[in-house]
Amino acid sequence: MTTVKLVLAYDGTRYAGWQLQQNGPSIQAAVERALSTLHKEPVRITGAGRTDAGVHALGQVASFAVERPLPVAAYVKGMNDLLPEDVAVCEAEVCEGPFDARRDARGKRYRYRIDNAPTRAPLSRRQAWQLFRPLDAAAMRAAAAPLLGRHDFGAFRAASCEAHHAVRELRRLDVIGEGGGRIEVVAEATAFLKHMVRNIVGTLVDVGLGARSAASMADLLARRDRTLAGRTAPPQGLVLEEVFYEG
Repeated sequence: MTTVKLVLAYDGTRYAGWQLQQNGPSIQAAVERALSTLHKEPVRITGAGRTDAGVHALGQVASFAVERPLPVAAYVKGMNDLLPEDVAVCEAEVCEGPFDARRDARGKRYRYRIDNAPTRAPLSRRQAWQLFRPLDAAAMRAAAAPLLGRHDFGAFRAASCEAHHAVRELRRLDVIGEGGGRIEVVAEATAFLKHMVRNIVGTLVDVGLGARSAASMADLLARRDRTLAGRTAPPQGLVLEEVFYEG
């Protein structure tokens, strides 16, 4: 068997998430349908991560095994002819050795967009969290600093998270931009907990609105209590930008 790697982009607005779902369409199902049509047999893929309903991607990675791989062009042009318009294959590669999109991942980078203009922006409503009260971006940057490094992020994991533990290494957490305009939170880690980025963003927004202090973040980490952190930011602002692999 040979492994094929795909890099995918998608607008997650109308999907129930990456993973196959009983309650709505999924990105995985759309990609598997296209692949099964190309190969004329069922194909099951493995994704690098399970993005939630409404979350987008520019660099989601998927892998699958086949006995006879098609030419790379078939997985790009051929797949894109079969996929819905809000899902695309950006790159494809026939791997020389074993490859698993999920197990071989060494990190991910997410970007969360906040539109902080005084009025709504109709054209970005599906790609950003629109907040109209001015945010203090400097306070948000100060609050982000204590979260860098290896910590127990129990305060930022979803109640339904199935991870065995909450220890993760956050390698990057940048707050870019200023209040009154576009603010982006860029997070990079070895791995993330369910809703971790959205819960961090929701807590940073509380700081930006003056509802909690930047100095409170270290104590929040230490107490590991999700009920003490901020709201879960809405999904439409979140984009999976890149998945990292060795080499």
